[in-house]
Amino acid sequence: MSLTQLGQAMGRYLGKPWSRQAVHQAERGHRAFTAAELAAVALALDTSIPALFLCDAGPIELPGATVSAEDYRTILLYAGDDVPLDGVEELIVALHDIAEVVSRPTLARLAKIGRIAEQIASAPPAPSQDDHPVRRGVTRRKHPA
Repeated sequence: MSLTQLGQAMGRYLGKPWSRQAVHQAERGHRAFTAAELAAVALALDTSIPALFLCDAGPIELPGATVSAEDYRTILLYAGDDVPLDGVEELIVALHDIAEVVSRPTLARLAKIGRIAEQIASAPPAPSQDDHPVRRGVTRRKHPA
């Protein structure tokens, strides 16, 4: 979607389209949003408002400062102790927690042990004395030479 197309799509919800320049300024973080404009962006892009705030692992450049991705997620997701998180926020928090758990060395060793156990379980059984063609309790007769 071009800047012009996004500005026109937002106009359907705001009553007046944004110019290409206004969209460009907003995209670069040089334009403030009203709540209605933020909703219009989400609707025009067919996404949710929380999805507009998702970020990569790198730092977030704000006009006055640079914020770490960790701090950004904390600020974005903190709604106070009494306010429940919505589904998207819960998912983001859960994925972050899972990533922390998976990166622990003990869990990595357990995962390695699990992979080895699966390999052993799926390997063909090694021949044992019980698999010998002669039945137990039955002795072979030696034939005179």
